[in-house]
Amino acid sequence: MQTPDLDFEGDGARHFAGVISRSDAEGLAARLACNLNGMPGRRLLVEPDVEALLSVAGSVGGIAASLIGTSARPVRAVLFDKTRDANWTVAWHQDRTIPVCARHDVEGFGPWSVKDGLCHVAPPMGVLEQMATLRLHLDDCDNSNAPLTIALGSHRLGLVPATESASVAARHAQFTCLAKTGDVWAYSTPILHTSATTVSDRRRRVLQIDYAAIDLPQPLSWLGISCD
Repeated sequence: MQTPDLDFEGDGARHFAGVISRSDAEGLAARLACNLNGMPGRRLLVEPDVEALLSVAGSVGGIAASLIGTSARPVRAVLFDKTRDANWTVAWHQDRTIPVCARHDVEGFGPWSVKDGLCHVAPPMGVLEQMATLRLHLDDCDNSNAPLTIALGSHRLGLVPATESASVAARHAQFTCLAKTGDVWAYSTPILHTSATTVSDRRRRVLQIDYAAIDLPQPLSWLGISCD
């Protein structure tokens, strides 16, 4: 596997090896499995033990704190499970929505949507540019089972129209993010990224967590990840 040497500020991504053990990753995958209900991916509200892992005092959340500041907190968690039977291609795009507690019309925020029963909105790019997205790998991820490919430096471009995402990404150096079980890839949230279908018989489970270190303008507030 290649050894990444990327800079979060300049390139928009950074690799962290062995953040949790393989056995802990397997246990976490087993605890989260019931949330999928046969779906290939789902937004989660997590139990206290998982929330502790993802908090800034935990081994995963501590990475976010080192990247965007000690006020970082997890604001969204999504579990993906890509297999031969649950397989999809992700075109070049930026992640553009955030989860909030309730809808309030605030200038610059919109459009609105509901995903997995949770209220989401597209914020101004200035919000996304201060966020970090961490992907905790619960399985090995090589070139055969759909690793993410990122366009280096594209997190600094502001809003890229969806129709232009592929052509803009083509003008940047591209990097394929391979991982071992228990590794974390951290990205600046608005980075352009893509993923192909898997050609492997192995699963590719990833727990993806978005972190923010800022408050939203009132009366908007982050939904967070707690199931309490």
